[in-house]
Amino acid sequence: MCNIKIHETQPLLNLKLDRVMQDIVFKLVPGLQESEEKRIREFYQSRGLDRVIQPVNEAMTPDLASSPYTTFDHSKAHYYRYDEQVSLCLERHGSPLGKEKGKVVLPQKYVRCSVRAEIRHLRRVLCHRINVLDQQQVQILFDNEPLPEHMTMKQLWLSKWYGKPTPMVLQYSVRDKRGR
Repeated sequence: MCNIKIHETQPLLNLKLDRVMQDIVFKLVPGLQESEEKRIREFYQSRGLDRVIQPVNEAMTPDLASSPYTTFDHSKAHYYRYDEQVSLCLERHGSPLGKEKGKVVLPQKYVRCSVRAEIRHLRRVLCHRINVLDQQQVQILFDNEPLPEHMTMKQLWLSKWYGKPTPMVLQYSVRDKRGR
């Protein structure tokens, strides 16, 4: 098993924490979770650092003064939390700053999202953020070309932006829907 190459030039590229596998191993090996917690506690104590634990919810917030080394329940953590991230810059398409008096502009144009997010997810968030009316539609563009709804951020990054500096620049346009 140890002699298998995962990636020729970047062997650590696809290695990431797997909480499900970790839970399985902790259940199969008796005492492993306790010894891991002990090693983590000793690590932080030897360096004089405070271990930051995120509470599951406000009702179950542990008293950090009495128990500073409690564990975080990862089964209730956000599914995309440990994904690779991509930084985006969203700019309004085709409108110089002087012509945008009657149009809504995105107040926060920088976004960081999971590489698994699709263009349709970005479009929905954008519609919500700029309060698009029912008679309007939003389209996400890259170099004046509309992007397919099913394309993921990773596909977009690898096919159009690979090797360029971050953030990846995308444009959006808001138009009236055509009459039916």
